[in-house]
Amino acid sequence: MNLVPRRLLSVLIVSAACLVPARLPANPQNKSTLRVLCWNIHHGEGLDGKLDLPRIAAVILAAKPDVVALQEVDQTTSRTGKVDQTAELARLTGMKGVFGKAMDFGGGGYGQAILSKHPIQENQVHRLPGKGEPRIAFEAGIDVGGKLIRIVSTHLDLNPAQRLEQAKVLSGLFQKITTPVILCGDFNDSPDSASLQEFRTWKPIPKLGDRATHPADKPTDEIDYFFTQNIDSIGRLNVLSESIASDHRPLLCEFDLP
Repeated sequence: MNLVPRRLLSVLIVSAACLVPARLPANPQNKSTLRVLCWNIHHGEGLDGKLDLPRIAAVILAAKPDVVALQEVDQTTSRTGKVDQTAELARLTGMKGVFGKAMDFGGGGYGQAILSKHPIQENQVHRLPGKGEPRIAFEAGIDVGGKLIRIVSTHLDLNPAQRLEQAKVLSGLFQKITTPVILCGDFNDSPDSASLQEFRTWKPIPKLGDRATHPADKPTDEIDYFFTQNIDSIGRLNVLSESIASDHRPLLCEFDLP
């Protein structure tokens, strides 16, 4: 029986150990990221007066969102060439899209849209009170890895009294909901306003850096926001620097989800 010399045996053991792949440390957080973009797109018309949906789509693609909530969207109206803007933006971005109509307009519809890389399980239009231009909250249930998350887009009135009544209704719509809710949109009011105070039971997402969103070229007004319910993660919210594609700048919020 031949015995392997101790020095050679040590070399063989070390060499064998090098062939065993090192174990990667487990991810203790075990979280995924959800990126949500919110944008009032002014029916695709930029501050240069050009109607340009591919430009809107390019901004969305550059931000790499998982879900997009859009306000001021046309659906086959005469002013935007009878184009179904939700379907066209879904095609241009490779996402799924649903439209929530606030009103009939120009031979078609006008309202809000939600685009998603994840399956859209359901969608619903919630009518808000007020006279004049109808206002809505548009909700879509998104399946994110088997977990339902409600994305709600809204656009409140320019009239202060009507805006306050709409905020009161909207803030209470999801009080009995236990699933995660992300509410975003154009609230047409300042952070210290009476209408924004109606969302005190919600979790506001503070902006990182610049906070003003309108007008897009030289923003002075902070009127676009994110709020959440039933989400432990504090979102990282930024105002994007796009200054011409619409009269609003887009918001991008990133959440860590279990």
